[in-house]
Amino acid sequence: MHVRLVRDVGGARMTEPTLDDEQFRRLARYGRSERVEAGDVLYTTGDDSYDLVLLETASARVLRDATVTESEQVIYDRGPGEFLGELNLLTGQTVYLTARVTGAGTVSRIGPEDLHRVLSEQVDIVDVLVETFRVRREIMRASAGGALEIVARSDEARGRALRAYVTRLNLPHSWFDATSPPGRALMTAVGAEETDLPAAVVNGEVLRKATPGTLGRALGLAFGTDRGHIDLVVVGAGPAGLAAAVYGASEGLVTVLLDRAGPGGQAATTSRIENYLGYPGGISGEELTRRAMLQALKFGTEISVPCEVRGLDLGDAECPAVTLMDGTRVRARAVIVATGACYRRLDVPRWAEFEDAGHIRYSATELDVRGCESRPVTVVGGANSAGQAALFLASRGANVDMVVRAAAIEDGMSAYLSDRIRAHPLIRVRVRSEIRALDGEDGLEAVVVEGPEGRRERLESRVLFCFIGAEPASGWLDGLALDDHGFVLTDSRLPQGTHASPLPFQTSAPRVFAVGDVRSGSMKRVASAVGEGAGAVASVHAALASRDHG
Repeated sequence: MHVRLVRDVGGARMTEPTLDDEQFRRLARYGRSERVEAGDVLYTTGDDSYDLVLLETASARVLRDATVTESEQVIYDRGPGEFLGELNLLTGQTVYLTARVTGAGTVSRIGPEDLHRVLSEQVDIVDVLVETFRVRREIMRASAGGALEIVARSDEARGRALRAYVTRLNLPHSWFDATSPPGRALMTAVGAEETDLPAAVVNGEVLRKATPGTLGRALGLAFGTDRGHIDLVVVGAGPAGLAAAVYGASEGLVTVLLDRAGPGGQAATTSRIENYLGYPGGISGEELTRRAMLQALKFGTEISVPCEVRGLDLGDAECPAVTLMDGTRVRARAVIVATGACYRRLDVPRWAEFEDAGHIRYSATELDVRGCESRPVTVVGGANSAGQAALFLASRGANVDMVVRAAAIEDGMSAYLSDRIRAHPLIRVRVRSEIRALDGEDGLEAVVVEGPEGRRERLESRVLFCFIGAEPASGWLDGLALDDHGFVLTDSRLPQGTHASPLPFQTSAPRVFAVGDVRSGSMKRVASAVGEGAGAVASVHAALASRDHG
């Protein structure tokens, strides 16, 4: 494997690996050779899918087509011995670039089915392909490229949700704040009004009041009904679900991963994870999610996001099915439930008002903390997620008030975090305290905190970051045994006699397993969730191989 310098992006030298001559010849055997002439289009923006194209003797140029705000742009040129293709060959996203032949010759086209064979059979080649796809996607994102333009108000919850969706999925896009001159120009160009926001322009089509759901369908990322045989459906793409998808697909199971919002779950909202094995310098939840998703795609997992599940059908014990919101039934030989938990909200007047306006947030990613520099903010909660958020905000210059109900922050937080919080000059901790009111005219201006002995204090605050725990997302799991709090019972926690010898992570249904935060007794840590996802796949294999369990 060789590498070549592609481009300097943001001061960083981006390189991509290249195939050596032997690898190129071996890969070409999977394709069909054809003659092309200068000017021929190999694929174009808006196509539902395309082939991996090997340039045998031809050369080609990949272009970003002109959009509402940008003129046509050359992304890269490639010649004989090289290949064309981006990450959407794995994700199934609609095509957002055009490839045009610049030098006549022959090419070899590898279609989706044959590409899947390559992913299964040619490990060294796959490493080159996947890393090249990743680098090309990063270049596209860094240059704000792609046939996707979004205009929204950055301070509104709907706009933030849409931006979080495209960021989690690593989608190339151009983002415009509706209050900026470029944003207003884009709205005028596509005929969008304030009431249409957020609006997205996808391959020339305007989506008004865009949501992750409507955008995902327009990009070809929603679940398709033409799936064939499925061994394993994983519901939920947090760390546990992603791990289950990686291990399931890598071990030969035809695996589909469904998530209603975007990959990563609550972990993707964590600004910095410092105690995850193998990352002594820490890693953001967003980056960890991006790497895990790429792994899952590499092994052939089909990822559909957003795709909300509304029910579980256990009518056939050997072939459980999940029902989607549109009524589609997805049958599989086994199901792994990894739907995690939903954020809790405080019962405080005007909460929904400030939440909809984007002044209450449930994560502290790079996107969430923008605009908080040198401003007063509040973090409510006493667990690790709250501590990580407070430190990240303070590192960006925000003045942070932490509101903790417990008597001490050490009661629910790792020692390394509590020690740093106590030592940080921009963080003030208020223990035995609760938020009682929110105040502001055009936006959040202050929170009212009640401390010991009922004394109330008004704290200036522009944004409230809420980390007070979550409730299990288990309302759709009809027929499964749950504990008193709605968490899914598994293996040793199941009522006696449910199974003769329950498998690890097995629920009351023989071929349904539960992992991560939705499971009763889980540790609520990223590392343990990953371990559970991997472990559940071993139980799936055991259940499929034997009828002794159940």
